[in-house]
Amino acid sequence: MLKKNKPQILIFTLLSLFFSINSFSQKNLYAGIEIGRRAIKVSILDVSNIKKADYKILSFWTERINFAEHIANTGELTEDDINKASTIAADQLVKIRAEYKMPETNIFIVAAPVFSSARNVHLLKNKIATLTNKDLDILNVNEEAKTLVKGAIPPVDYSNAFLLDIGAQTTKGGYIDELEDNKLEFIPLELDFGTMTLTDAVKKTVVNQTQVNDMSAYQEKSFDFNSVLRKKVQEMLDKNPLLLKKDKIYLSGGAVWAFATLYYNENVKEHYISLNMEDILNYDAILKNNFVKFTNLAKTNKEAARVLSTYNQEYLISANNILTACLEGVPNLETKKIYFVKEGQVTWLISYIADRSKKVNTNF
Repeated sequence: MLKKNKPQILIFTLLSLFFSINSFSQKNLYAGIEIGRRAIKVSILDVSNIKKADYKILSFWTERINFAEHIANTGELTEDDINKASTIAADQLVKIRAEYKMPETNIFIVAAPVFSSARNVHLLKNKIATLTNKDLDILNVNEEAKTLVKGAIPPVDYSNAFLLDIGAQTTKGGYIDELEDNKLEFIPLELDFGTMTLTDAVKKTVVNQTQVNDMSAYQEKSFDFNSVLRKKVQEMLDKNPLLLKKDKIYLSGGAVWAFATLYYNENVKEHYISLNMEDILNYDAILKNNFVKFTNLAKTNKEAARVLSTYNQEYLISANNILTACLEGVPNLETKKIYFVKEGQVTWLISYIADRSKKVNTNF
């Protein structure tokens, strides 16, 4: 009897093994739907080792809708915003469930901190809950820097690195200090200047306002303003002596994306791109003295064209002034390793995964 059923038993065993392996592999898949300031983004990750930030982006999709502008104008979300956001989230969730069949606990829907200022955000939360049977988390503005650090720095480097994110309004980031009893403390970093706010500050120093858009006048005033910028950077570093002991520096934000895209001019697949100060200074010289090189590059390179459609020459100079000032302020920079966090769009999702992993200490 046993011999007679051997083929069936073997097939059953193989099928069981296949489905168990397949089921196990799905546990490594994670999905994030982010309703951001100006777009809805959907990311699908296959995580091999969260501690080392070893993951693959299986899919990334985005649709641009300027929610932040609508909230700023009226203090609330428009009915059209609520309908679009909830419908898109629901449609994307149907695709995720059908195509990837990952555990429901591995799927997250979040909204940017700006949504907390919308008086009627509860209507969006209610509609998404009705359509998807999932909760919408609104990222906490006070936790934004911590979320960024946890997601941008590989957890294996938490104790030995710090992060700076150069944004439009400010430069923010932080580092993690290990305390007793396996506890962690997050130390935020913030610089008053970002790409756009620094550009505005420089323009205000142009006495003759008819020259405010003259590039030579802007460059002269920008050079003069560097002393103010360096002083602010030094104040930030002096307040945080522990970060100077860190061996690794992780950088994110539009300023570093612009540099890596325009200067390296290649599609680097790694999540972390190694940088050095010499390249940053060479890039700075091109920005100020041979900008036509980048405008010509943008004619044939889509990513370069995207950079120049986002930032003009003034913004790029300001962005790199911040990047340079931050790095030059770090003592013994030549002994540090510097990385650009290329996949900035998934840092919040990596942070969420790390929080839920038994292999990562997020005991803050």
